[in-house]
Order: sequence, then structure tokens, then C-alpha cells
Amino acid sequence: MSKKVLREIATTLCLTAMSLTAAAQQSGRECRHFTFVELNCENLFDTSHDSLKQDTEWLEDSPRHWTRKRYWHKLNNTGKEIIACGGGGDGWRLPDMVVLCEVENDSVMRDLTKRSLLRNARYEYIITESPDVRGIDVAMMYCPSSFHIISHHNIRVAPLKNMRPTRDILYACGTIISGDTLHVFAVHAPSRYGGERSTRPNRIQVAKTLAAAIDSVYAVSPDAAILVAGDFNDCHDDPAPMLLYKSGIENVTRNAKGSNGAKGSYKFKGEWQSIDHIMASLRMAATLDGAHIADLPFLLEDDERYGGKTPMRTYYGFKYKGGYSDHLPLVVRFRMKVPEE
Repeated sequence: MSKKVLREIATTLCLTAMSLTAAAQQSGRECRHFTFVELNCENLFDTSHDSLKQDTEWLEDSPRHWTRKRYWHKLNNTGKEIIACGGGGDGWRLPDMVVLCEVENDSVMRDLTKRSLLRNARYEYIITESPDVRGIDVAMMYCPSSFHIISHHNIRVAPLKNMRPTRDILYACGTIISGDTLHVFAVHAPSRYGGERSTRPNRIQVAKTLAAAIDSVYAVSPDAAILVAGDFNDCHDDPAPMLLYKSGIENVTRNAKGSNGAKGSYKFKGEWQSIDHIMASLRMAATLDGAHIADLPFLLEDDERYGGKTPMRTYYGFKYKGGYSDHLPLVVRFRMKVPEE
């Protein structure tokens, strides 16, 4: 075979490879992951007293000795946890949107997004101002380049008789990377303190309020893209979540597991429980490309009492552990087509 022919073959192979590379890059531009995270931060309080709230256990002179040093350590740990939830098959990137539970106020969110390890991530945020007696709220963080916010507001949950005021539901809508409008609801339902059965009506009341809000979105846009996320203090098959499924959303994390032994997002008396959830409308669920519990090794410690692993929390009772949270993050990724510019 002549050198000329060999050169022609080499040139053809080179051009073919370049063509395939360009096609792959073009394909990469057409599709991208949208990463969504839910995390209960476990008492992310600042060290300042709010005279209108019962937050005295989170002060420097309290039995917990909640100092500024511990506060900033907690902020940076939370930032590290969120950064570690990034990723995606199309290249690593920060989560596009994060729903946070148990955040005290706007000041904490400002410190988290503007002054902690996340300060260069350029996250923006919104947060509720709820009537919760302890002063804990729900918040959303989002990347403005992948979620362009249009509007947001709080949804007040009318308390039942003998029910303490609870956290507002946070609603936001915005344009995402696919060009669609995404509606997001962030929830932190009342706890089971006092017994599951006796507190069940409180969580059902939250679910009814949330279901009505979801129905109102569908009334205007029957094929809406909707995400619901938060700490429901209920498993996926308990009455309150079951009520939500009737409003046309699917629990996309009901079977989520971790890669390091976590079978739920929370561990109680040696048993893993999935009380944190991410739910999606059928339109969003159709683009789902994976859901898991982020049980990264640095978020876990040995469970000395019950065996196995358990989340490395900030406090165990009043004993300071300096960890992350008593909950593990939920991570879901949606594969979306990005419109050509």
C-alpha cells in the first residue's frame, strides 16, 4: 500500500474521529442533568437570641454552649455536605437546587451562601418566616444560571385545635435549563413528638394544605413540572404522603438507598427510616435519571449502641459531636434537553 493511500486513510480516520467528537460534544450540549437535593440540617441556628422565639438553647451561655466557633463549623460542614452532593454523568457540577429544613432565619442563610465554604458558589436563596415557636424555617438555595426565579411566597398551615403553629410551606416557581417552568414546594411537617398516632392529624393537615396548592397549579397548567421536597416526619406509605399521591405526584425517592449501608435518610433506635422525601409530577418523573441517599463516608460514624453506621450529627443529646446532621441528604438527578441558543 502506497504512502499516499496511507496518508489518505489516516486523514479520513482523523476527520472521522473529529466528527464523532464534535457530535458527542453537541449531544452533551443538548442534554444536561438538573441536580436537586433535600437536606434537614439539624438545628442550624445562629448564636443570637430572638425574643419572639424559643431559641435559648442555641446561645453561647446555654447548656449546649453554642458558640460562634461551633456555629461557623456547622455552616462550613453544611456547605461541605452540599458540595459533596454535586455530580452528574455529564460532568461534575454543584447541585442546581437545594431544599433545606431546620434553618433558623435569613441571617443564617446569608452566612451559609455568602460567607461559608459556599461563598464562591453564587447560590441565591429564599426562606420562610414561619410562626414555628422554636423559630426554625425551610429554605431553598438555587443557582441563578439553572433556575431563574419568577415568584415565591409562603403558604400558611392553619393549625388544628391543640396543634402548635408549624412551619410554613415555601413555594417558588422559575424557569429551568430546559426552558420549562418548574414549581417547587418545600415542606417540614410537624414531628412525632408525643406519639405518632396523636400527632398524625397535624401532618395530615399539612398534607391537605399542600395538596390544595398542588391542585391549584394543575388547574392552570395540567402538565406542570412540579417538585415537592422536605422532611415529612412520615414514611412514604403513611396517611399524609398517601394523600399527596392523589394530587398527581410520585415519590421518586421511595426506594432510594445509599452506597455505604444507609437504608433511609434518618436512623431512630437502630432502624433506618425514610422520612425525608422528594416527589415529582409525572412530567418531571419522566426525566428522572437517578435518586439516592448521599451516605458519604465522612457523613457517617459507627453506631456504638445498635451496630452498623449512623449519621454523624452535631449533637447527641447535649453532647457536642461536631458532625453534620442527624439526617442524610437526598439527591435526585433529572436529565433535561437544553434548547439550542
